[in-house]
Amino acid sequence: MKILITYASAGAGHYKVAESVYGYLKEHHFPHEIKLVDVLDGTNALFRWFYTFGYSWVITKARHSWWLAYWITNWRFLRPISRAIATFLNDINTDRFLKILVHEDPDVIISTHFLCSEIASTFKNAHKIHSRIITIITDFGVHQFWVTEGVDLYIVASEFTKEQLLKEGVEAEKISVLGIPVRHKFFQQYDRTHLAQKIGLSEKKFTVLVMTGSFGIGPLEDIVERLSPHVQVIVVCASNTELYWHLLAKGYEDVKVFGFVDNPHELMAISDLIITKPGGVTIAEILAMEIVPLFITPIPGQETINVAVLRKYGIGFMPGSLENITRMVFNLKK
Repeated sequence: MKILITYASAGAGHYKVAESVYGYLKEHHFPHEIKLVDVLDGTNALFRWFYTFGYSWVITKARHSWWLAYWITNWRFLRPISRAIATFLNDINTDRFLKILVHEDPDVIISTHFLCSEIASTFKNAHKIHSRIITIITDFGVHQFWVTEGVDLYIVASEFTKEQLLKEGVEAEKISVLGIPVRHKFFQQYDRTHLAQKIGLSEKKFTVLVMTGSFGIGPLEDIVERLSPHVQVIVVCASNTELYWHLLAKGYEDVKVFGFVDNPHELMAISDLIITKPGGVTIAEILAMEIVPLFITPIPGQETINVAVLRKYGIGFMPGSLENITRMVFNLKK
């Protein structure tokens, strides 16, 4: 059997899920040919920029514009227009991915991004490929772009997500509530004392992890300034190199500053709570690690919906201000 695991390198979440599935299949020695493919590889330069750097620029500099775009493209009255435009742009800009699908004609396509599902479904409906298509939705809400005729199975995070798909007309037998896949490292038990010594922290002090995704957005410096006199803080700046060097230069006591990290599971394991952005994959990792989350700077649309869904299950806090963040941390520390 030939399996193609597809994602789009727009933010880290879609790749993380694809990598998790790929890693699981490889580690368990499934006797199949398995390939990992980025739908944006070889695409038109402008198209790729829009999905990568354009996306990061909009959610950091023009967040209200992103919310407007999310709302307009999901508004039922405009769906025929927005879907037609999206399909046209996808078809003319993803020629290499289309050729891969036709050449490979895999038995199964596992998609962690709606763009991959859209293209694969279009080719399947045109009888150019004959694959079974599995879409893993990486947030708790459902934008209409995720729903595509030709998808055989949707893997979703929660019963709420399933209900949203049912409202979109997806048959119940095509939906499985299995959660968002994360790497097995997030399900293991860790020795807090050993990890704290490895990182250079005290295992006995209350520790707060501040980590807001691959873009390092939000009032991270203000949070560190307020919390560092009272608790240990681990702050992950990711691609925000300016913030990284600025925080290092300040020389805070009981604060560890990182850029990109490849061990978020270890940082969570030695932390008592996490202040983070409510991306779907991050939430799945937090639930696996059983760490208390405070959510800040959600991306309007998918992440504000994530927070709303978690509230239904009584999970997490949304402080809304720096003062509330400080108060909640102190209350949880008691």
